[in-house]
Amino acid sequence: MNIQLIKGHFNAPDAFELITEMVQVKIRFLERKISLTHNEEDIKMRENKIRDLQKDLHTLRNFMMAQDGPVDLKSEITVIH
Repeated sequence: MNIQLIKGHFNAPDAFELITEMVQVKIRFLERKISLTHNEEDIKMRENKIRDLQKDLHTLRNFMMAQDGPVDLKSEITVIH
């Protein structure tokens, strides 16, 4: 099953804002999981994921702001069972 979340043309600031909001949702999810666990290994793994997301978002911001025209975004979630 697939869910199409994003598909379209956006100016760079709007595209970056949309992506930032999606990444922030994922970070909040990971932070909630951290607050509910006492397993140090799980906490470290989630903290690393958060750092990676923040790093990727920073890299993406630099890339997106260097774009002159609109950008195409496509985001799809595929659920496999």
